[in-house]
Amino acid sequence: MSVVAVLRLPLAVDLSGFVKLLQRMQVPHRVSEEAGEQVLWVPANISEDVRSLYERFPAGDPDQQLDIPVAHTTRRPGFVEQLRHARATGLVLLLSLIVGAVTLLGDNLDTMRWLTFLDFRIVGDYIQFVPLADGLAAGQWWRLVTPMLIHFGILHLAMNGMWYWELGRRIESRQGSINLIGLTLLFSLVSNYAQYYFSGPTLFGGLSGVLYGLLGHCWIFQLLSPNPAYRLPRGVLVMMLVWLVLCMSGLVSMIGFGEIANAAHVGGLLVGCLTGLLGGLYNRRKLAV
Repeated sequence: MSVVAVLRLPLAVDLSGFVKLLQRMQVPHRVSEEAGEQVLWVPANISEDVRSLYERFPAGDPDQQLDIPVAHTTRRPGFVEQLRHARATGLVLLLSLIVGAVTLLGDNLDTMRWLTFLDFRIVGDYIQFVPLADGLAAGQWWRLVTPMLIHFGILHLAMNGMWYWELGRRIESRQGSINLIGLTLLFSLVSNYAQYYFSGPTLFGGLSGVLYGLLGHCWIFQLLSPNPAYRLPRGVLVMMLVWLVLCMSGLVSMIGFGEIANAAHVGGLLVGCLTGLLGGLYNRRKLAV
């Protein structure tokens, strides 16, 4: 069985707690010293699992009593260090910030119209939308996904950005950057079209449909093929599902949060559960071989 170097860390980093966790989990491994670094070697077929495990528990299992004082000596990765392992997550957030700046968070309609699901023109006090078929015939296929980058207000952008960072980097650490980008585009496409189908020609945008897709993906994947990267606190899952129900009830709009893209949320959640189902079944079958 081939082995690969899954971690290369400075000698000052205390790996003892994490090594004890691997021993307790009966994970084959060895640690060597090369060129002033400590290198952790594991079988190639579980390297990604071990890497994601370290990102979650660099000091070892917090639920177990360790007989060595590692918790106070191991430094948690900083934001920049985390960003190096979550480049695709950071890219989506950077694009959202740039779009938020150039569209003035939804106030600059002349710029925003290039990214909306439907092109539009301002005629007096009214918005005149261009039919979807006309936009696609003109080659404007990007409109199917770019509404995810549009946000209306700083709170809208901040909340969506925070949750995308939390959920996106989990998937990126477990399944890689390409898969995260692919899932993000898929969830955006489905949630945007669902919103258009149920609400008709309207202005909508934001990452929330994608977020519910990521949530559903992690949720079902974790049920079928448990992995530390996808282990969401139960309170997070309950909170987001309760928020979805409150939005669908109309209560959130009534108290001043504006119109909520409920169809986008539901569409994203459903397709996310589907990808989580397929991914979880595939991963469980792969590990069983």
